[in-house]
Amino acid sequence: MFAFIQKHLLTIIGITIGAVAGYVYWRNTGCSSGTCIITSKPVHVTLYGALMGGLIFSMFTNKKIKPDDNDKHN
Repeated sequence: MFAFIQKHLLTIIGITIGAVAGYVYWRNTGCSSGTCIITSKPVHVTLYGALMGGLIFSMFTNKKIKPDDNDKHN
């Protein structure tokens, strides 16, 4: 479990920051009329923020590519 958290720490941080930012956006701006699909309910905007935060922060992870035996160039 610790290895998984250590490997995906930056993505987990992005999900957390995105979720908090989504909720803060709903709390401060939101959609007062209730006709907006994403921003009308706090759960929707929090999940959307978590998704976007996770995607953005996962771009900055270092992925080590191991050469495969089938990909040898002659």
